[in-house]
Amino acid sequence: MTFLPRLLLILALALGTLAPVEWRPGWIPGSGPAAAQQAIDYDAWHDVALRAEAALDSGEASTEALEDLRAEVVGWRQRFLEAQDTNAAAIESLRDQLDALGPAPEEGETEADEIAARRAELTEDLANAEVPGRTAEAAFRRAEAIVRQIDTLVRTRQAGELMQIGPSPAIPALWPDALADFAESFREMAIETRAQWNSDITRETFRTQLPFTVVYIVIAAVLLLRGRRAMVWLTQAVLNRSRGRARWLAGFITSLFQVVVPVLGILLLLAALISTGLFGVRGTTFISALSGLGMATFIAWWIGLRLYPLHEDAPRPLAATFEYAGEMRFHAILLGVLVGLRYILSALVGVDSYSEGTRAVLYFPLLVAFGFVFLRIGRILMRSVSLSEANDELDVTFAQRGQRLVGQALVVLAVVGPALALVGYLNAAIFAMVPTVSSLAVLALLRILHDIVVELYGLITRKSSEEAGQALTPSLISFGLVIASLPVFALIWGARPSDLLEVWAQFNAGFSVGDAQISPSVFLTFLLVFVVLFAGTRLFQSALKSTILPKTGIDPGGQNAIVSGIGYLGIGLGAVIAITTAGIDLSALAFVAGALSVGIGFGMQNIVSNFISGLILLVERPVAEGDWIEVGGHMGIVKDISVRSTRIETFDKNDVIVPNADFISGAVKNWTRGSSVGRIIVTVGVAYGTDTRKVEKILLEIAMNHPLVALDPEPEVDFLEFGASSLDFQMRMVLRDIAYGLPVRTEIRHQIAERFAAEGIEIPFAQQDIWIRNPEAMRLGKAQVATEEAAPEPPTDDAAASSSGSTSDMRGEDTVDDAGPDGDQA
Repeated sequence: MTFLPRLLLILALALGTLAPVEWRPGWIPGSGPAAAQQAIDYDAWHDVALRAEAALDSGEASTEALEDLRAEVVGWRQRFLEAQDTNAAAIESLRDQLDALGPAPEEGETEADEIAARRAELTEDLANAEVPGRTAEAAFRRAEAIVRQIDTLVRTRQAGELMQIGPSPAIPALWPDALADFAESFREMAIETRAQWNSDITRETFRTQLPFTVVYIVIAAVLLLRGRRAMVWLTQAVLNRSRGRARWLAGFITSLFQVVVPVLGILLLLAALISTGLFGVRGTTFISALSGLGMATFIAWWIGLRLYPLHEDAPRPLAATFEYAGEMRFHAILLGVLVGLRYILSALVGVDSYSEGTRAVLYFPLLVAFGFVFLRIGRILMRSVSLSEANDELDVTFAQRGQRLVGQALVVLAVVGPALALVGYLNAAIFAMVPTVSSLAVLALLRILHDIVVELYGLITRKSSEEAGQALTPSLISFGLVIASLPVFALIWGARPSDLLEVWAQFNAGFSVGDAQISPSVFLTFLLVFVVLFAGTRLFQSALKSTILPKTGIDPGGQNAIVSGIGYLGIGLGAVIAITTAGIDLSALAFVAGALSVGIGFGMQNIVSNFISGLILLVERPVAEGDWIEVGGHMGIVKDISVRSTRIETFDKNDVIVPNADFISGAVKNWTRGSSVGRIIVTVGVAYGTDTRKVEKILLEIAMNHPLVALDPEPEVDFLEFGASSLDFQMRMVLRDIAYGLPVRTEIRHQIAERFAAEGIEIPFAQQDIWIRNPEAMRLGKAQVATEEAAPEPPTDDAAASSSGSTSDMRGEDTVDDAGPDGDQA
C-alpha cells in the first residue's frame, strides 16, 4: 500500500467516525439499481411499497432500516414524478384537436357522422395517452404517503429518545461501576493489541512497514511540534512584507496553514499507527477519535485567533469584547478540547455499549465543563454590550443585540444542560449542549467570512475598509451566506439530511397558482429572459436617443416621448414573452387578475389614474419636457415625465412632483407649447394734463427698438382709462422667446423712466385727503379725558362699581375720500 492511498483511507475513516450515518454513501435517493432503469416496473414498486407499509404497521423496524427504506421509496417517487409528464405533447395535441371540433353535442342534439366518429377516435386516443401519466401520479401519491409516514415515525422516535429518563449521575452507587466499565474498555483494547502482536502475520507486516511507519511518525512529529509555530511565523512574515489592501487577505490565507499543517500531522500519525496493524477494532476506533480531538482543538484555536488576534494593529471582528481577548481564546480552545473528548467518549460508548448508568456518569463531568465555559462566554458577551451602553454608545448595533441574545442563551444552557443530566435526561442534555458548540463555530465562521467579503469588495472597488464595510453589496453577500448556512444549522440541531432533501424537493416543485405551477426553474427562466429583453430595450432606447431621433428633426419633447413609450412597450412585451417562455399559463391567472382588478379599483384608484394620465401625456403630449408651465399654483420647467408623476423645476431651483392626473383633470398653462413666442404687457400711468399722443409715440418707439420684441405682429399701445390719479396706458408686445419675459419687462420700464424724465413727463403717485366731519366732538372728547385723569380715585372697588358716571360720546367719524391736489379740509 502506497503512501497516498493509505492517507486517503485514514482520512475517510476519521471523517466516517465523525459524520452522521445519514451522510455516508448509500443513502442518496435514487442511487440504487432501480433508478437506472428506463421503464418503470410497477410490480417491483408494488413489492417495495408492501414491504414499507408492513414495516410501518409493525413499528419494529430500526431507525436505520427505516432510513434505508425511505431512501428507496424516495427514488421511486422521483421516477414517478418524472413519469407524470409522459406523452405530454401528444396529450396537448389531442386536446387541441378536440377543441377544434367544438363542444360535444348536448343530449337530444346531433352532429355530423364524420365529426362524431373523429371525436370518438380522439377521445379514445386521449384516454390511452393519459394512462401512463395517471398511473405514475397514483404511484407518486402512494410513495408520498409512505415517505410522510416514515418521517412521522422517525421524528416520534427522536422525540421519545430526547425525553427518555434514565438514572441520575448523582447516585453514588453508579460511579464505581462506571469507572470499572471505562477501565475495562482500555483493558480490552490492550488485549486486542496483544492478540494482534502474537499473530505472525501482524509481526511480519509490522517489520515490513516499519521504515514507512518511522518516516510517518517523524514527519508527523515535526508537523505537530513545529508546524504550527512555523506557520505563525510565516503569517507574520507575510503581513510584514505585504502592503496595501491585499495585506489582510494574504495574512488570512497563510493563517489557514496553522490548521492545515497540524491536522496533516495528525493524519500522518494516525496512518503510521494503523499501518503497524497492531490495533483491533477498539484501538482503531480510539485512535480515529483521537484524531477528531486534535482536529477540533486546532480548528477552535484558529477561530479564537481570528476573532481575537494577538497583535493590537490587527482587525478585530469582535472589538466590543477585545478586553477579554486572552480569556476568550482560552475558552475557544477549551471548547475544542471538550468536543474532542466527547468524540472519544461517543466512540467508546458505540464500541462497548455502556449501560445507561455508565453513560450518565461518564457524560456528566463533560456536560458540567461545557456549562462552565458557556457561562463564562455568555457573561462576557453580555458584559461587553452593557459596557457599550454605559459609555453612552446609544446606537447599539444589530450585531451587538445578537451578541447579547447569544450570551443570554449560553447562560441559560449553562444551567439547564447539567441540570437535565443531573435529573436523568441525559439525551436531552447532550442535545442541548453539544449542538450549541457547533452553532457557535458556524456563527464565528460566518463572522470571519463577512470580513473576507468586505476585504475582497474593498480590494476590487479600491475602497477603504470603513467604506467597504458600509456598502450594500458586502451586506447582501453576507446575508446570502447566512441564508445558505440555515441547512447547516438544521443538521446541527438534529434535522435529517432526508428532511432537507424533502424541503428541497418541495422547493423545486414550486407552488400552484390556479393551474399554473411556479417553480424555481420557471422563475429563473422568466427572470433570465426578462433581464435579456429589458437590457435589449435599454440599448435600443439609447440608440434611438443618441443616434436616430436627433437626425429626424423631432423636437426634444417628442423624442423623449418616443423613447419613453418604447421603454414601456419593451418592458410590457418583455414581461409577456418571459412569462410565455417560462411556460406560465396566463389564462390560469385569470382569477388572480380579477381579484387584483377589484383591489386596484378600490385601493389603487389614484395610482391607476396617474398611470393612465401619464400614458395620455406621453401620447397626446399637451406637456413636453422643457416646457414652461403653470399648474396647481406651481410654475417652472418640465424636467421629466414618468407614468405616475411629472417633475417640474421651479425658478427657485426646487423640484415639484405633480401627479399626472392633475394635468388631465385640471387647468394647465403652458407658456411654451409649440413655440417659445409669447406676449408681455407693461402698464404705466402719466399725470393729468400730459399730451397723450406724445406718450403713445414714445412708448411705441421704446417697444419697437427692443431687439427681442417681434415686429410682426407689431407692438401696440392702448390708452386704457382715466384713472383716479393718472392717465393709464398699456403696452402689448410679442417676444420671440417668452423665457426672457421678466428681463424684457425690466428693461422696458427702465427705458420708460429715462424717456419720461428726458421729455418732462410726470408719472404721478396716488394721493388721498382725510376729511374730519365733527372736529368739535373730537375736542370735547379730549377735554373729557383730561378731566377724568385729574379726578381722585374711588375709595373702594365696590363703590366704584355702584357709582354711576356719565361719559362723553364722541361722535366723530373718520372717512377717507379722494381729493384734489390741494387737499381742502372742511
